[in-house]
Amino acid sequence: MHIDQILADFFQQIKATSLAEWLAVGFGILQVWFAKANKPINYLFGIFGILISIYALFFAKLYGEIVLNMYYLLMSIYGWIYWEQNSNQSQAISTSTKKDWIVVLMICFIGFNIFYFGLIHVTDSDVPLWDALVSCTAWAGMWLLAKRKIENWILLNISNLMAIPLLYHKGLLLFAALTLFLFVMAFFGYFNWKRLLKREFTYVAQPSSN
Repeated sequence: MHIDQILADFFQQIKATSLAEWLAVGFGILQVWFAKANKPINYLFGIFGILISIYALFFAKLYGEIVLNMYYLLMSIYGWIYWEQNSNQSQAISTSTKKDWIVVLMICFIGFNIFYFGLIHVTDSDVPLWDALVSCTAWAGMWLLAKRKIENWILLNISNLMAIPLLYHKGLLLFAALTLFLFVMAFFGYFNWKRLLKREFTYVAQPSSN
């Protein structure tokens, strides 16, 4: 496919994009922006974006994606409550423990099997393996984000990296471009959280003045 054809398809998709899709994309960008800054309000924008996405997906009859977004909704509500309850801790951001990584592996394993076999037996998906890998790593990344673990950006970017060519393969160029933007933003999010984490460690390590 030539570059002019790609651009033509891209702009054609932009013209065909509904208001609900634009709003969902906009709220998704705002969530990542505020998550990068370590602000609990990121979940408010995330919840709005998810609800609008569910609305749009229902009329598109993408019921598997609705199930995935329902999980995102539950994790967003949990994450918002968790962040607010721990907002006064001296170190809100932390690194993943061995127990956290065990949970991550369990989420990936269980999530992959649910999606893979569900896509094979319930849907007519032509990319069940690819789609399942994108979904299960996103599940794990969302859990780490809710727990305010810095490694969430790594898991989310693994999912984004696999999702970009998948969306392109499906002809969803606008969403592929959005995912590329989120991929870049996740790098900034990781290094910003790393800076905040280092600052918190430095503050805790300072001797008391009393």
